[in-house]
Amino acid sequence: MKKVLLLLFVGLFAVVLVACGDEGEGSDESATSTIKVGATSVPHAQILEEAKPLLTDKGIELVIEEYQDYVLPNKDLSSGDLDANYFQHIPYLESQVEDFEYDFVNLGGIHVEPMAVYSKNIKSVEDISKGTEVIISRSVPDHGRILALFESEGLITLDENVKKAEATINDIVENELDLTFSPDVDPAVLPEMYEREEDALVVINTNYAIEAGLSPVDDSLFIEGGESPYVNVIAVRSEDEKDEALLTLVDVLQSEEIQNFITEKYNGEVVPVGAE
Repeated sequence: MKKVLLLLFVGLFAVVLVACGDEGEGSDESATSTIKVGATSVPHAQILEEAKPLLTDKGIELVIEEYQDYVLPNKDLSSGDLDANYFQHIPYLESQVEDFEYDFVNLGGIHVEPMAVYSKNIKSVEDISKGTEVIISRSVPDHGRILALFESEGLITLDENVKKAEATINDIVENELDLTFSPDVDPAVLPEMYEREEDALVVINTNYAIEAGLSPVDDSLFIEGGESPYVNVIAVRSEDEKDEALLTLVDVLQSEEIQNFITEKYNGEVVPVGAE
């Protein structure tokens, strides 16, 4: 009896060893890297969703954390809650690094969202009356961009000694229509201001415009040109600058397949920049 029990024990032990060996081999084959990326819903999260299967093929699982503001994605990246974020253009990233001493780097540019100006009741630039209110984001890094857009339409003139990207309302030297710039609105609320302030001009960030059902190409009064320097990028902590999974993320987003997706889906409202 003891001999039989001993043989049974040895047999069971061998089965367990084989099973463990098989499980180990299977787990090695299916091993993946997981990266968590913060993004605003439109268009960033949509573009990341399109990239998911391409990353899966490369052994990378992409987790997308969606945000509705421009502050938390950088805070969460800094704290380590995110591995990267994808929502901001280069001047905004640079200002955040300077203001909050974030140790971030730009890992690569993906697209440009042309800034546009909207109005419920004003149908053309020629119809803008004297004293019209211009409602803009309270995000200071966007102010120079917005003012340069108004200057390109001949509505204002900025101090020629100031860099366009750094211009503020105080740098306006000519304003024949006496436009009143109101820079106190959260970017996410700008579409609501467009609906509410029907006689005003409202400058809306493209991601929020698209999310609200507005087309920067079809619904705006005027729009930024395609050569904008405000490229939206993948930002990461400096310590992760050479992380293979994050570098692969950028490669995939800059790939022909994803860049073609951006062109076809957004029809000029979001412009791919590819690998430059």
